Amino acid sequence: MSHRKKLKHFHEPGHLHEFTFSCYQRQPLLTREDWMLRLAQCVDAANAEMNVQLVAFVFMPEHVHLLTYPLDEQPNLGLYLARIKQPFSRQIRVELEQHNPELLERLTVQERPGKTCFRFWQEGAGFDRNIFSREALEASLNYLHMNPVKRGLCERAIDWKWSSARYHEEAPFHRQHDDLPHIHGFPIGAFD
Repeated sequence: MSHRKKLKHFHEPGHLHEFTFSCYQRQPLLTREDWMLRLAQCVDAANAEMNVQLVAFVFMPEHVHLLTYPLDEQPNLGLYLARIKQPFSRQIRVELEQHNPELLERLTVQERPGKTCFRFWQEGAGFDRNIFSREALEASLNYLHMNPVKRGLCERAIDWKWSSARYHEEAPFHRQHDDLPHIHGFPIGAFD
């Protein structure tokens, strides 16, 4: 019997999903531009592979928020998160092996006697909730986009590069930045 708690993901067609997952022990590991770019690429790859649209996102120094819209009727949301977190973690581990053995050591934990593992992300699935109303969608967007402002990382939500705030503020005229994950915007007919 497993000692780990498993998060049960529930999906209803038409629902959006808000995900939050953290770096190991909520350490501010997401502060390097090149790592944020890699994370954006992993989000894009997972979205393409798992048939998920990205509605909004924020990358914070120690955690990530994603607001997504699965296109499949029965998406595997646990696999979706794994398709983001695992490739990213592998890439960072390789880099740390070559260039930063001290950080690699800090992020290598003993799972059990004789077994260690690299841990970039906090163990577990993080936070997941369904968004199924216009009010919940607006509250989620506001919460995600205001996160960097509340933390004092910027003065206005649109000033935080690693966020979809500018896209949502200036859409449909905003040209998406190449470094950011592709934002699909609101699903057509959502909550009409």
